[in-house]
Amino acid sequence: TSVLRCFSTSPGLHTMSSSAIAPASRALPSAAKPSAASAKARFWDRIAPKYATDPIADLAGYEATLQRVQGLLSPQHDVLEIGCGTGSTALRLAPFTRSLLATDVSSQMIDIAHQRLAAQPSPALRFAVASGPEVYDAVLAFNVLHLMTDLDDALRQLAKVLRPGGLLISKTACVAEMNPLIPYLAVPLMRAIGKAPPVLCFDEQRLRAAMVQQGLQIVCIERHGTRGKDVRAFVVARKPAAVRA
Repeated sequence: TSVLRCFSTSPGLHTMSSSAIAPASRALPSAAKPSAASAKARFWDRIAPKYATDPIADLAGYEATLQRVQGLLSPQHDVLEIGCGTGSTALRLAPFTRSLLATDVSSQMIDIAHQRLAAQPSPALRFAVASGPEVYDAVLAFNVLHLMTDLDDALRQLAKVLRPGGLLISKTACVAEMNPLIPYLAVPLMRAIGKAPPVLCFDEQRLRAAMVQQGLQIVCIERHGTRGKDVRAFVVARKPAAVRA
């Protein structure tokens, strides 16, 4: 499961839905066929209860990332999170925003997130299986980009919903940096028995290049892990501000 949720085992970091940015598919609207999107939703629905109770593998690294993200957000920001899982991360970050819409392809994940929100009310926070065509000051993508059907198309869709000057704040498992046995043996075996969804295999350089290709400007690249080799790249990219005539 660390391959799938490398940000930590905390909810809020797995995949997106084709309606999560327009509506969600843990792959964006044009990146997956409806049948593929439905299969992804069923996979995450099935594991939602266990996912919600899994402990955070690297708590210090998780807290470091949260602190870093909090410093990038503002009470004037309208924020979208994709692949929010069962909402733990969104609950931590919502107080630092004007509004936070946290989305996920899995209705079961969102049901659990709603239960958590009821127990811990946060006026700025909403959970949804789908989002509308709004634009945002920041988009959060924690442990989701490697689970998209098409990385370039996903980033293109994310760039579209960012306001000029807005931030894409991401943390992504760079699967190509892992032991080759994981992406080329372990993951296919897990997929064959229904224990893993499709996973993209790329490294930090490919991720960075894909963001730049969509017109985003890299602000910073960091690693926050505290336990062994950290393959989870924390990348912040900015959509250029509109050019004045």
